[in-house]
Amino acid sequence: MPDVVTFRAPAATDAADLWRLARDSGALDLNSPYAYLLWCTDFAATSVVAGTDAVTADGDAGARGRDADGIVGFVGGYRPPTDPTSAFVWQVAVADAQRGRGLGRRLLSAFLARPGNRDARWLTATVTPDNAASLALFQGLADDLGVGCRQSERFAAEVFPVEAGVHQPELELRIGPLPPR
Repeated sequence: MPDVVTFRAPAATDAADLWRLARDSGALDLNSPYAYLLWCTDFAATSVVAGTDAVTADGDAGARGRDADGIVGFVGGYRPPTDPTSAFVWQVAVADAQRGRGLGRRLLSAFLARPGNRDARWLTATVTPDNAASLALFQGLADDLGVGCRQSERFAAEVFPVEAGVHQPELELRIGPLPPR
């Protein structure tokens, strides 16, 4: 039987799993464990976690408890004080076993439905130019919603610390205006 994916607010007890998921993605900038604790507490109203419940042969979901198989994805985000009409996506992560199943787009939809994001008119994010999967994810969401997706450079490569190694520029994606939810 397939896993049932549920979406919920993050909690402090999820932070270590989110950090591990970001680390294991191989594509995300890994933040400190403390940053993930802040997302799971201070930004819980604007972030979302996807977990799986076991489905038994008789179709009983959750027989082993909520998230019995673990967290399989998350979106960490917030409402920027300088642009309160936007919901900013900091990171999207999907576990390897769940990729190619549309979970990323479902996570973004669940993110927009979170209490802290429901009135947002725009979804914004930053993505490096070589991250084709993320660019396609956000463009696919814009297409699904029937709205535009503008790209512009937000952070030039030169503003990142040399000690951190070479970093590509970050493109800002601005999706919207979003339809009412």
